[in-house]
Amino acid sequence: MFPGLEKCPRSLLVCEKSSFEHEKSGLNNHVSKHYFNHKVSLVIPECGSPPPQLASVIQTFSKYFLVKNLPVYEFLEEDFLENVVRHGGLYALSYKTLIDQDNTIALLPNSQLILSVDKDTYEQLGLEGKASQYSHKCPMRYVVTVDLTDKSMAPGGKRYQRVLSSLKDRLPLKSDFLLARHRSDGDRVLQSLLSRYHWKDYSPVVSTHTLRDLSCPSLQSKDLHGDQCSCDPHSFLEWLGAVSNGVSCDNAATDFLSTYVCPEPKTAISQVLHCAVSGFLLPEDIYSLLQELRRYFDEPKFTSWLSLTVHGFMDSPVSWGDREHGFHKGGENFYNVVLFKNQDYWLQMGTGSNDKCPP
Repeated sequence: MFPGLEKCPRSLLVCEKSSFEHEKSGLNNHVSKHYFNHKVSLVIPECGSPPPQLASVIQTFSKYFLVKNLPVYEFLEEDFLENVVRHGGLYALSYKTLIDQDNTIALLPNSQLILSVDKDTYEQLGLEGKASQYSHKCPMRYVVTVDLTDKSMAPGGKRYQRVLSSLKDRLPLKSDFLLARHRSDGDRVLQSLLSRYHWKDYSPVVSTHTLRDLSCPSLQSKDLHGDQCSCDPHSFLEWLGAVSNGVSCDNAATDFLSTYVCPEPKTAISQVLHCAVSGFLLPEDIYSLLQELRRYFDEPKFTSWLSLTVHGFMDSPVSWGDREHGFHKGGENFYNVVLFKNQDYWLQMGTGSNDKCPP
């Protein structure tokens, strides 16, 4: 075996414990600022099928669009800028662009335009930016951030004309884009933009399956870091990954693919529901799902906890807020919430080793 294959890249995992009933709970802020999400996974012990209320919330997740060869300057056109972008809530992410190789573009819902570009593109654009934090001594990648709500970006102004000219005349950047806006039905200007390009709308894909006779880690809300009555966060996340990917946790003598076992302490569960939603998922919809999960414990349940995992796009130029995100070796960019029946929760946020510590 090559020596490099034995090394696991270091990652960052930030864990905190709080309660939904705590007035200073910051969970909403963490959820709302994790802008670009491609998958949500639910794990609910002692549950065989999604409760009707939960399934209903998932069915209301926003549709999204895949727009082909959309020029970046379209975001700055006066009608679109004034009637869509500046009202906020528009999410756009360049599709199938690699953050460490290609020009990657994102429009955040707070109307920040992020251009993560290579050195040649940066020099051709002529816009002010900063070297990527993942550059070495000789920067080969730059990040340009344009606040489209700034007064200097008002149509007709000098800076507005300069940025528009750079993106439209000097170097007309274009890409396939994933585009979404929370409850955008009937948005005239957005529909007008789509009508000029090849596009297709999508709904998130939902898959569910029930696991039988599964060993589950024992969790106690008061114990985030693990002791004799609760497993530690790393072990729990590893178990979640195994469950989500169909990896056996039994270490059976006939299993030649995996020797993984459920971490101690553990309990035997007759059935576990695993539900996954995939697509271009908006924080508003994820927050609605989280609120419905809180109500899951309004009636007595056999389980004392459930888990919600949200995976961000590996090649998104940002992780939380406008914090720059890098791929490094895996593009880790996720958070996990463990909800307990007493309204306590654990929040676990993970990124790659190059990223700044999650907020």
